[in-house]
Amino acid sequence: MTQQIFDAALGIQSPWYISDVDLNTDTQVLTTKIDFERGYRFAVDDVPDQHPAHDTIRKQYRHLNFFQHECYLDVRIPKVKLPDGTIRQVTPEWVGKLSGFTLLFEALVMALTQQMPFRAVARLVNISVHRVMAICERYVDQALAQADFSEVTRLAIDETLRAKGHDYVTLAADMDRRAVIFVTEGRDASAIHRLAEDLKEHNVDPLAIESVSIDMSPAFKKGCGEALPNARITFDKFHVIAHASKAVDQMRRIEQKTDPSLKGLRWTLLKHRDGLSSKQQAELDHLISQMTTKRTARAWIYKEQLSELLNCKQINVLHASLNQWSMNVMRSKVEPMKEVARMIRNNFEGIVAWAQTRQTNGFIEAINGLFQASKRRARGYVRFKTTRTVIFLIAGKLDYDRVNPHMKN
Repeated sequence: MTQQIFDAALGIQSPWYISDVDLNTDTQVLTTKIDFERGYRFAVDDVPDQHPAHDTIRKQYRHLNFFQHECYLDVRIPKVKLPDGTIRQVTPEWVGKLSGFTLLFEALVMALTQQMPFRAVARLVNISVHRVMAICERYVDQALAQADFSEVTRLAIDETLRAKGHDYVTLAADMDRRAVIFVTEGRDASAIHRLAEDLKEHNVDPLAIESVSIDMSPAFKKGCGEALPNARITFDKFHVIAHASKAVDQMRRIEQKTDPSLKGLRWTLLKHRDGLSSKQQAELDHLISQMTTKRTARAWIYKEQLSELLNCKQINVLHASLNQWSMNVMRSKVEPMKEVARMIRNNFEGIVAWAQTRQTNGFIEAINGLFQASKRRARGYVRFKTTRTVIFLIAGKLDYDRVNPHMKN
């Protein structure tokens, strides 16, 4: 009965069987010895027929814990001699992708690392943090190699800070699935060229990309124009309004040097009106009433006008309204907002495209936020490879069950 329980618990099937079980209560380690049936012939990948064992080698694999005991499988692995004289080692179906682990143990590690820092997982399962990272990197690489992105036509591209010293990585995500499909070092035009090459490797013609949402980085604009020539570039409303809000605050900082009444109004000017207290709303209304004498008030009104304009869905109306808004701002004396007007003129078509595509980088910026939170918990990541792996674990939505069938659930 005990033998049957262990067979069922470990999922051992013919030709494999449990030859012995050793429970060390002092070290809390359970070692299960596994052998194979005498005379059994084994199949080998890419070689026809089945072949008898020629030699054996003992290997140990970490398995899921047996109650509070760490469990190891001590397996007698056969080697077979092929017709051409070469010797090949048989790989049991439950052996993991990384040496020394079973598939079930690796599935547990992968499930934990999607919720916890690597070091916390390493402490929980009692293996080194380097082995935990190696498992995750192997699974991400294999799942990504098998991924098919042939249906991708709309992209969102953004950068995030990897480490101090302006060390950035560029992320590209499938706009429809809200999933990261590519991560590379740097944030220049060459990053977009590397994206285009990676798309080809995953059954996507770069010419088939119809639209891409990016920030107003000249490097990204240049890269998209060269590597994704058919993609319509969109600069979403929220990036534009962020620049306008910054201009309002800059105007307030300049003007408060000679007008102390503007001190303490920063968040009153930057928050949405619905989020203001009654006192803050009264302060804002009082400031707006002085728009003829206070440039900060005019800057706030320009920002609100711009926000309202960008809600327009008629591209011809938006086109004319933005031109008029830019002209009005350039005739004013609100210098920081003039920079916004120049930026809009330099990126006019991409901003107008928002009226039709309504593409936004909001979700990919949320992914960036999740990565930054993970980085803080882990006290930073030294290698780019680790950064890439973490981002895919967080937001890659990769199909790991094609790598390990135990990860279906």
